[in-house]
Amino acid sequence: MLRVRGLRKSFGSLEVLKNIDLDVNKGDVVAILGPSGSGKTTFLRCLNFLETADAGSYTLDGKTYTLGRTSRKEIAEIRRKTAFVFQNFNLFSNMTALQNVTEGLITARKMKRYQAEEIGRMALDKVGMSERAGYYPHQLSGGQQQRVAIARALATNPEIIFFDEPTSALDPELTGEVLNVMRQLAGEGMTMLVVTHEIAFARHVSNRVIFMDEGVVLESGESRGFFEAPGEKRVREFLRALEKRDV
Repeated sequence: MLRVRGLRKSFGSLEVLKNIDLDVNKGDVVAILGPSGSGKTTFLRCLNFLETADAGSYTLDGKTYTLGRTSRKEIAEIRRKTAFVFQNFNLFSNMTALQNVTEGLITARKMKRYQAEEIGRMALDKVGMSERAGYYPHQLSGGQQQRVAIARALATNPEIIFFDEPTSALDPELTGEVLNVMRQLAGEGMTMLVVTHEIAFARHVSNRVIFMDEGVVLESGESRGFFEAPGEKRVREFLRALEKRDV
């Protein structure tokens, strides 16, 4: 479904991503783990062209694109099949929950308002936010705002959703409601790439894990084997540190 080969990205003289490869099959839930500064978010942003990779190839649904030389038309083509959920929600403060979900459908996809609102209400219902369709972001908790952001992603009917640390801006008691929505989506077969530090989610919901450090994929594999017997010493150290944090 998605294949990335040789992805590279530098900011000036600093090489942030060094020859990254990735394969994602339909229905995969891939957890991307690693320490801060390892390149996880930059990698995810490159996959949705929020950052422009310097080199590599990107194959989606059988069509291959050359990174670094991708046209606006090609980027729009890819974005019609993908969606991105940000760690800080990125909702419009002057729009209701429903308007936040429908705005992209109306302005970018030229959908009739009544059609967009029908889709938007179904998306909000799916994340348990239908009763707050008329609420503005400041009237919602962080967890509720993130669920609206997920509804916005779902409304575009994407083939893949990219999640960039979707619970990192939330208080611990609000994290569960967002993770429950993501578990539901995983159970329904939604393909997801998730940058996260939520080890329980990575262990029990994802079917594959990749571990990044210093701009490279240090280790990858099926979730069960990754957590039961990680091969790299750096991975073992990282997991031990997270387990101590959660005690």
